[in-house]
Amino acid sequence: MEEVEITIIGAGVVGLAIAAELSEQYENIVVLERHDSFGQETSSRNSEVIHSGIYYPQGSLKARLCIEGAKQLYEICGRYSIPCKKIGKLIVATEQAELSAMEELSEKGKINMVNGIVLLDKKEVDKIEPNTNAIAAIYSPNTGIIDSHSLMKHFLNMASDRGALIAYGSEVESIDKEENGFVVAIKQERYRFKSRVVINCAGLAADYIAALTGIDVQRSGYKLKFCKGSYFAYAKPSPVKMLIYPVPHRKLIGLGVHATLDLGGRLRFGPDTEYVESIDYKVDINKRDIFYKGALKIIPKLEKDAFIPDMAGIRPKLQGPGEETKDFVITNETEKGLPGLINLIGIESPGLTASPAIAKYVANIVEEKSC
Repeated sequence: MEEVEITIIGAGVVGLAIAAELSEQYENIVVLERHDSFGQETSSRNSEVIHSGIYYPQGSLKARLCIEGAKQLYEICGRYSIPCKKIGKLIVATEQAELSAMEELSEKGKINMVNGIVLLDKKEVDKIEPNTNAIAAIYSPNTGIIDSHSLMKHFLNMASDRGALIAYGSEVESIDKEENGFVVAIKQERYRFKSRVVINCAGLAADYIAALTGIDVQRSGYKLKFCKGSYFAYAKPSPVKMLIYPVPHRKLIGLGVHATLDLGGRLRFGPDTEYVESIDYKVDINKRDIFYKGALKIIPKLEKDAFIPDMAGIRPKLQGPGEETKDFVITNETEKGLPGLINLIGIESPGLTASPAIAKYVANIVEEKSC
């Protein structure tokens, strides 16, 4: 039976970042991807925002890895000419009742050591972004946007150039623990091979992959909930030049319908939050009124007819409706009797921003003797 050193399951941005990081130190790395190309799910269906780390609980992996990852992303983009732009973000309060929550969020950002954030009053907001309904705002100058496809392509090329094998159309059928490793079976090829380390970066299917190893995903808290987010594009010139967010939902179910720009200056609104039972990327045109109303709350004088259904993505959430915010799971499963299995579960936002920092975090786990 053929043997490899490391198997990475999932060629989204996190899996590819890990492959690029580990291929610098290790040989015989295989990346398994069930689709026919990389980044076909959550990694390519998001706002492409480089987040600052302001939203996440103090001490959480989301906060720490987001802040580290954002810094690393800007360095990577500068070094390798990956398109990105530090356009800044305003988190706007539009009524008095939101001011206390906005101030609490600002304090959380300072506790998380987010650089550059400041509170602005209405006059100060109007100087830099006059076309909002803000009565006050948090200004985050280091928030930006990135071409996620170019970033993934960079990680892919780096891993491939160092000898990592990317196997598309390779859906994992079983993972069996054996001495000093795992036997991984591929459904399409009826092919089996042995791997010393298995890294589960399967995104929307990460709980399924964990279950294949014998882990009780319900008892472990690994069961994912699919949370759909739809977007509407704005088919007129953008009245704003930076990202405009409302004060976020309680418990961070979502960040509210916000205004994002792509690198071409196209304005989009979204995503909303809709827990679903199955993966479906259709955008319901009947949501236009809701999006229009939500968008008007933060930006006035928008035209309803200019709201066009755009795209949708699915977040692999560990928290269900009404539940408390849950952190990333990134862990070596030695305590479950599976040394060498590293599970990454619930890698939703800020997964794109955090991807290079997640890769270094996983590399440190691999280096530990238990792996």
